[in-house]
Amino acid sequence: MTVWSDVFLGVIAVAAVAIAAAQVGVMMAAGRVARRVERLTDQFEQDVRPLFGHVNSIGRDASRAASLATAQVERVDRLLSDLVERVEQGMASLQSTIDGPAREGRALLIAFRAAFEVLREVRGSRRSRHGRGDDEDALFI
Repeated sequence: MTVWSDVFLGVIAVAAVAIAAAQVGVMMAAGRVARRVERLTDQFEQDVRPLFGHVNSIGRDASRAASLATAQVERVDRLLSDLVERVEQGMASLQSTIDGPAREGRALLIAFRAAFEVLREVRGSRRSRHGRGDDEDALFI
């Protein structure tokens, strides 16, 4: 072996030791980073866990409020349906109460009108028999 081969072999050995040291350093740094990330993850979980509890509580409250609102809307719907039904019944009752007497009154008015027309015709026929001469005398010159 020559001197140069020993030198190159030494350079290779130093480079291999430097690479190994660098790899050990990288591994140690990666281990520290991993531990730090783990601590951050644990802290994040601890900080976020109450938020999830609050979100769940908010969701339960919103669900309860929605069910109460639905119940109130259904109650108002039943109330309005009953009100409309009662108004319709009242209107039908009022109409039947007014309709019967109105028909009877109309029938009476028609009967009175027919009776008065008969009386007019009877008077008119009497006048026409007696009054024709008077009418003709008035036209006579």
